[in-house]
Amino acid sequence: MFDYILLFFISLLANTFSAFAGGGAGLLQLPALIFLGLPFSVALATHKLASVALGIGASLRHFRERTLDWRFAAIMLAGGLPGVVLGASLVIHIPDRLAETLLGILTMGLGIYSWLQPGLGQREHLANRTTRGYVIGGLVLFGIGVLNGSLTSGTGLFVTLWLVRWFGLDYKRAVAHTLVLVGLFWNGSGALTLGLQGPIQWDWVPVLLVASVLGGYLGAHLSILKGNRLIKRVYEVVTLLVGVKLIIG
Repeated sequence: MFDYILLFFISLLANTFSAFAGGGAGLLQLPALIFLGLPFSVALATHKLASVALGIGASLRHFRERTLDWRFAAIMLAGGLPGVVLGASLVIHIPDRLAETLLGILTMGLGIYSWLQPGLGQREHLANRTTRGYVIGGLVLFGIGVLNGSLTSGTGLFVTLWLVRWFGLDYKRAVAHTLVLVGLFWNGSGALTLGLQGPIQWDWVPVLLVASVLGGYLGAHLSILKGNRLIKRVYEVVTLLVGVKLIIG
């Protein structure tokens, strides 16, 4: 019972910050699952499944605000889902330590880049809304999808910044698209693929699902209420923390 209570509050905190910043739930949730005794592969599959509930919680709030652009939704699904399935299928062949270190360096780079660009994502502006722009954007999302399927944490942060930098979304709308589409569909596909390859800790799933839904809704609510500047700052802090965590293991 103590483990369940501890897991609930860690997951609630992780998913609230993730829903506010646009990614990074695995920073706390995945290590907690491993610390409580799950093997890495089981913890990863269980975490991916629970992350779907984060998307559900965020969706409940963002759908009310009508913040989603369905063109981006289609691009994120068409580009990202094949990458997620491919990455989840290849995860058993990837050296975890090397991959996570490299991902950690890249993730910290996202936060530093955002910090060095004060006006980034503060206002929405049209960018790369051509066939060429959509194709390039979709190909990059495919690459991020491979990372999402094969690695543990932080790839949602890549999607958030890519939507801001390439397509010109502000942070608030970028976070909304990341949470709904990455949370629901990318993580759902990854969880299904990983679940077919190995076990999921099903008796822990109800606790994680409740905490993830609540955290997703709460974080999405806060991101809607607060301005882009605060979201940008939280994003930068979360990317740096996720990057450090991935590097030190």
